Amino acid sequence: MEYPKFKNEYHLNGIDLLPHRPPFLFVDELVCADETGAIGKYTYTLEKNEFFKGHFPGRPVVPGVVLVETMAQVAGAALVATKIVSMGPNGEPPLFFLATVDGVKFRRPVVPGDTLTTVVANTVLRSKIGKFALKGYVGDVLAVEATVTCILGTARG
Repeated sequence: MEYPKFKNEYHLNGIDLLPHRPPFLFVDELVCADETGAIGKYTYTLEKNEFFKGHFPGRPVVPGVVLVETMAQVAGAALVATKIVSMGPNGEPPLFFLATVDGVKFRRPVVPGDTLTTVVANTVLRSKIGKFALKGYVGDVLAVEATVTCILGTARG
């Protein structure tokens, strides 16, 4: 699988770009990004992902909502890394809230040990809103896709 090329290579850890923290941080690495989109990676493991204990015990699968969240976090990390949005006044990462999730299609199960490579296409970027076409791959296989709209905001709205 050949992924799209983006202008800037980053290889940044998601914890440096997002307000999320384990166990709800789903970006291991922002690989590359520019104003048109990004690529990021996250590996799901039994050790760091507690949800596997209860989601189909004996045959664990990443929940669909977690896959969508993972891809949305990559989009948010890319906006920060490319400085399309800026850090807060005290250097804290901005907050992004999902406003809509559309056209979700789950193509194959994602299981412990799988690395989801997310390809983000920025379709609408405004000062407080972004719309993203997201595709998540395991190896060369498309596992999930969705379109999301996110709002840049604060914890109080």
